[in-house]
Amino acid sequence: VRFVKIGFWLSREKHLPFAILMAPGGRFGLRTGVHVEVAVPSGEPGAQLSQDLFRDLELAVSKDRTYRGRVISFEGHIDPMGGGSMVKVHRLAKVNREDVILPAKTLAMLDRNVAGFMAAREQLRSLHFQTRKGLLFYGPPGTGKTHTIHYVASQLPNHTTLLVTAEQIVFLSEYFRLARFLQPSMMVIEDIDLIARERTHMHGPGEELLLNKLLNEMDGLREDADVLFILTTNRPDQIEPALAARPGRIDQAIEFPLPDEEGRAKLTKLYSRALQISEELLSVIVTRTKGVSAAFIKELMRRCAQFQIELSAGNVLTQAAVDAALEEMLFTGGALNRRLLGGEAVEQTTMQTGSLSHGPFTALSSRIVRRD
Repeated sequence: VRFVKIGFWLSREKHLPFAILMAPGGRFGLRTGVHVEVAVPSGEPGAQLSQDLFRDLELAVSKDRTYRGRVISFEGHIDPMGGGSMVKVHRLAKVNREDVILPAKTLAMLDRNVAGFMAAREQLRSLHFQTRKGLLFYGPPGTGKTHTIHYVASQLPNHTTLLVTAEQIVFLSEYFRLARFLQPSMMVIEDIDLIARERTHMHGPGEELLLNKLLNEMDGLREDADVLFILTTNRPDQIEPALAARPGRIDQAIEFPLPDEEGRAKLTKLYSRALQISEELLSVIVTRTKGVSAAFIKELMRRCAQFQIELSAGNVLTQAAVDAALEEMLFTGGALNRRLLGGEAVEQTTMQTGSLSHGPFTALSSRIVRRD
């Protein structure tokens, strides 16, 4: 697509001459927008003309559908013409309701604070209540926070979703400007504890400046702004109390716990894909995975499928494949591997009760090595 990067126009409106200059706008060598200047004759007619021109420009941009209803972020890269292009449009996989495996209490809280709030937003506005909303998703790694955000984004097709990561926080002002301009919008800031950690844990004045910038930007939004904030963290105890101390920043914290027995059973069925699992083996998997995250179960099913292939065992999941996968994920890599995969809590639960024994795992692993 060809477009003008730098332009200069001379024209007249009602016998008043004017000039418009358009050039890339940005900071830190990266393009964050477009800079527009209007030159008009001095006096009241010229001032009114400049206001009309900017109003018409803003109206034209607001009607554009390029970014509305999409998922976008700032992703800087080098531009040979100077500066860099930043806006990236993401294509998130559509997540259906049945693919969101969470405790009933968590799901109910999510529905009420997202879908329910959106349905009541206009009525709340008419009653003079604020229409912006702030949510905090917290829980151990791998419990479905990011997955749920994808689900929420797919349920709000008319909202523009802005994804903010820790390394992009320097462009916080630009993100908030877009959130206001493209509303209704949803701003997602993952790992908020890296940006808004408790002041006593900060490593320098730069971190405190970023925190203050975040708080000021959130406070600067109008109460009737159609903006939904979703912040996520694995370490809620390290978040600066000021982030939640003032009303209107975070309205509801939603916990994403490790999956219970029912959740582990549903996750196993979901991530087994085309593998067939008997009810008896499903019960064994649920028992042996007490204390693991949803991400652990997802990887466990992939690992089981790989062992099935190596054993030429077909698509009916076998006990041997499950044993081998659990042995590799929980024992072979040691404590570090368990932490990386989201199975650290198994060390204090299943492993202590003796539900896992090394014998059959080691034997199966040896057979696989000999086949190679």
